[in-house]
Amino acid sequence: MDLVKWDPFHELSGLQSSINRLFDDNFRYPRLFPGTLAQGWAFPVDIKDTPDAVLIKAEIPGANKEDIRVTLTDNLLTIRGERRKEEKEEGVNFIRTERSYGSFSRSFTVDVPVKHDEMKARYRDGILEVILPKDTDAGRKGRNIEIQ
Repeated sequence: MDLVKWDPFHELSGLQSSINRLFDDNFRYPRLFPGTLAQGWAFPVDIKDTPDAVLIKAEIPGANKEDIRVTLTDNLLTIRGERRKEEKEEGVNFIRTERSYGSFSRSFTVDVPVKHDEMKARYRDGILEVILPKDTDAGRKGRNIEIQ
């Protein structure tokens, strides 16, 4: 009978591979942010506060400009819309599908008064940019923001 050297970590290498695969498959492309479970898929957003305006950049690739709505009511900015799924192709089997489709909605509190007449939104190359110019004399109002 041959003596085999026992390696206590040999069994753990398989476990480590399984855990790594679990994290790679589920957390590499996070789809949901806190508070968005009931609102469909989520999109990443950068919000910058400058001396003159609040600037919002949202990544919404694959959506049509006509399917996105941006509203500011009181001090709540809401970006909502729908990214439609591509037409089903006959005779094609997908090996992997990672892109999310359906409705989306995210809301953010804007804690500074805004010039409602000068608000702008632009959607280009999958990026929605919203500019909210600051106003020190403004009262709170509601208004839709047209996307250009």
